[in-house]
Amino acid sequence: MGLTNTVFRRKIRIWFLHSALVVIVVWILFMPSLVKFEKGEDNIFSIKLNNTVVGTAGSMEDAYEAYRAARRSIAKGSDELVLSNASLEIEGGNVLWGEVDSVSRIARSMTAVLKNSERSTLNRAYTLKINEYSVNLASIDDVMKLLSTALYNFDSSRLYEVNLVVDTDREVNVLTPQVQSKEEVKREEEIAETTTSMPQAGFMADLTKTVNDAKPINYDKDFADYDLGIMSMDFADKVEIVECYLPDSEIADLNSAIDDVTKDKETNQIYEVQAGDTLGLIAQKFDLTVDDLVAMNESLESDKTTIRVQDNLIVTVPEPELSVSYTVQEYYEEDYEAEVQYVPNDTWYTTQSKVIQEPSAGHRKVVALVTYTDNSENGREIVKEEITYMAVPKIVERGTIVPPTYIKPISGGRLTSGFGRRNRPTKGASTYHKGVDWATPVGTSVVASSTGTVTRAGWGSGYGYCVYVRHPDGRETRYGHLSKVLVSVGQSVSQGQRIALSGNTGVSTGPHLHFEILIGGSQVNPLNYLN
Repeated sequence: MGLTNTVFRRKIRIWFLHSALVVIVVWILFMPSLVKFEKGEDNIFSIKLNNTVVGTAGSMEDAYEAYRAARRSIAKGSDELVLSNASLEIEGGNVLWGEVDSVSRIARSMTAVLKNSERSTLNRAYTLKINEYSVNLASIDDVMKLLSTALYNFDSSRLYEVNLVVDTDREVNVLTPQVQSKEEVKREEEIAETTTSMPQAGFMADLTKTVNDAKPINYDKDFADYDLGIMSMDFADKVEIVECYLPDSEIADLNSAIDDVTKDKETNQIYEVQAGDTLGLIAQKFDLTVDDLVAMNESLESDKTTIRVQDNLIVTVPEPELSVSYTVQEYYEEDYEAEVQYVPNDTWYTTQSKVIQEPSAGHRKVVALVTYTDNSENGREIVKEEITYMAVPKIVERGTIVPPTYIKPISGGRLTSGFGRRNRPTKGASTYHKGVDWATPVGTSVVASSTGTVTRAGWGSGYGYCVYVRHPDGRETRYGHLSKVLVSVGQSVSQGQRIALSGNTGVSTGPHLHFEILIGGSQVNPLNYLN
């Protein structure tokens, strides 16, 4: 009896194992929500759309099919383009068992996410780009109105018009403005109509070519023969127009866009200093104050800072986003100055000059082509000139020899006494200092401030040991309180040549060098002449 029970239990166990195996196989083969195991490869894919989990797919193809279905779903029933944020993330994995969602279920979840992320319906618009600036307008008519407004600010008679043409230099479809006079447009239209309706051949074709190729006869035109006014116009900036689709929120109001593009704005520019410029003149030219210039330029320490020709200064210039360049033919009468004439004198320094003849203004009638950018004149070309009476030029005789320069006679040293009035530093010293003093150890090298000839070398009473040097420009330099003199009277010295050693001789309060510059026999402040 016990043996029979054991055999029966064993049969039941085998039957149960077989049944479980059959169920598992059927489950794997026929249940679509389960993933099939494939060794070593991703067999399950977690999907996120805009950081929201939307389901699990059994393959990358299923995930993308669901995404395409969702996009078709939100676009269905609308003729307009729809803008919706869409960031799709798919992460693969490998599992033995796993449940996946159907494509339709994933698509429904994606559709809900996309609708929540939908921004707005897109509208056809036009982006107008001016250099680095851009603005979006609702229609091509708005683009034309903006461009025409910019043009008519300088063409009140509306003799010119704007047309849009395809920019052939660009691979994409980009429009660019073309400015032409209305007369020129009309003339081109007439020529096109004539060419289309009556093609010429034979004698008429040759005659037309002869007339077109004929050069105009040159004759002396009177002032009345010149057409005055605007001769040409164009935009001074690069302008491009491209078609696009945008939501309402990104399309600008036309009036606001016109103000932004055509109204002057303060813009920093670089100005190169010209001959005769001063800080005051430059500030006046750009409607600034000298304090404004100093604040804008780190190189200017104060309103007393020296500026030189070809220095670059930052200035603020009012200008619009879209500038217009144009040429105007103008008639005017004016007094004019003749160019200054210079007579060289090879025995004078360049600092010496003398007026030989005083100038006198002349008068003339002029027709000129004047080019402008916005309201600023860029250039002027005289086309016709008639002198009423000649200007008398200013004649100046000036030297050609570059004058000598002066350098500090020691290296280092501390300035202890300047030029001019002072408290008497010691008994026997003057209350009016005729030079400058630099404190320096005894034995410091003293060099010639400029090339010249030694006129004194030795003891000089209150100066102690001293050296005097006469220079080619008539000036004289003096070096006092020396410990040792290294040159002799009549000796020629060059700039920078060692001539003595500093000391503490004569009427002196301590080791230092006393230095003077004399012009016309009178001492001047040396610091004003040292390079």
